Amino acid sequence: MSTAVWFLLVGALLLALGLTAGVVRRLPVTTAIVYLLAGVLVGPSILHLFHFNPLEEAGLLRIITEVAVLLSLFTAGMKMPVPVTAVRWRAPVLLAFAAMAVTATLMTAFGWYILGLPIGAAVLLAGILAPTDPVLATEVQTRHPGDRDRLRFSLTCEAGMNDGSAFPVVMLGLGLLGLHELGAGGWRWFAVDLVWATTAGIALGIVAGAALAHGIAMLRRRGRDVGLMHDFIALGFIGTVYGLGVLIDAWGFLAVFFAAVSLRETEHRLINRAMDPLAPRQSPDVADAPRVTDNSLGFNEQLERLSEVVLVLLLGGSLFLDSWSWRAVATALFLFLAARPLAVLLTLPVRHMPLRLRVLTGWFGVRGIGSLYYLMYAIQHGLLEEIALELLHITLIVVTLSILCHGVSVKPLLTWWGSGRDRHAGRSPGDSGAESPEGERIGG
Repeated sequence: MSTAVWFLLVGALLLALGLTAGVVRRLPVTTAIVYLLAGVLVGPSILHLFHFNPLEEAGLLRIITEVAVLLSLFTAGMKMPVPVTAVRWRAPVLLAFAAMAVTATLMTAFGWYILGLPIGAAVLLAGILAPTDPVLATEVQTRHPGDRDRLRFSLTCEAGMNDGSAFPVVMLGLGLLGLHELGAGGWRWFAVDLVWATTAGIALGIVAGAALAHGIAMLRRRGRDVGLMHDFIALGFIGTVYGLGVLIDAWGFLAVFFAAVSLRETEHRLINRAMDPLAPRQSPDVADAPRVTDNSLGFNEQLERLSEVVLVLLLGGSLFLDSWSWRAVATALFLFLAARPLAVLLTLPVRHMPLRLRVLTGWFGVRGIGSLYYLMYAIQHGLLEEIALELLHITLIVVTLSILCHGVSVKPLLTWWGSGRDRHAGRSPGDSGAESPEGERIGG
């Protein structure tokens, strides 16, 4: 496929969606489904105008997916409600770490016993498919920082964390395949890949976000904030935090997400402090100044959507008709209907989430760009071609079915969720108001 045809395809698709946005919003499908169908149409399944080979282009696809995930993680972090509280974050943390671990365990058993994969490949497949996705799950994510819907918050917060918390599982799989050093008895994997990389990533993000917020506040107090380019600040901050994470062997995905959360939380606290009449040292300009997280949010969301268009088109252009094997479809069905729902039900007690909320949370475990990144990461670590082809085949179909199944069900299920929530709260649909973090809405 020539460069001219590629630009024509992407340009025509974006133009059509821009002109028919109102119509598309009323359809029972997501925009990701439209991108996917366009890719399948021009790909080897139908017209054969374009074929993208992920195995041959693993390096390129890894970079594209890495950038897309980073943008999405930072965007998700900027939309987290403030202030951050332990009660509010309890359920998402359980989802991102405990539920992800249970999902990975169940998927490992499925890969080993049902698919007949070597134990290392089964663990690696589980690590690739266990995390939910922050890129393709925009329809069920927090819409804006003031969105107080608890389902959206839990799914967004979970996706922001488990794209990093799944990394130890991926490294364990690579180690069992002889492609990563685990240490005697797995001590290095436990100490470095699990404990250090996770805690260091979270700590780096929290410290970096707070430091940037305080630095900008200091510039404003000194009157040197004229001409600040918030979009460039946000992009530069993402690159800096991620680069630092890689340098200290921390999980950069966790660092970037928590950096955005910390930046927004610190901005919130600084503004509240500036408005406190008992804090005379604070300049009122700090309270009136726009936040970086508010000013750069729209720009980051546009970049995120553009990366989604490109990656889902590439996904559709990589599928053949014979890609739909029973092994791939069975893996997707087991993940969607058994592993993910069971993991949510086991790790979230009723006191943390009502049953209706847990059922929807269990279903909307969207898989997408994060899984593709992990797969490309593994391939570039020297994965044997036979195993790489098997995992690639399965992952592409799982992500495709996630786009289709979750995309078709998202609008009716969210409508059902909203109507039930409003009835439970004694409100008519569309009313505002906040309940406690243990209820179905969150403050913020």
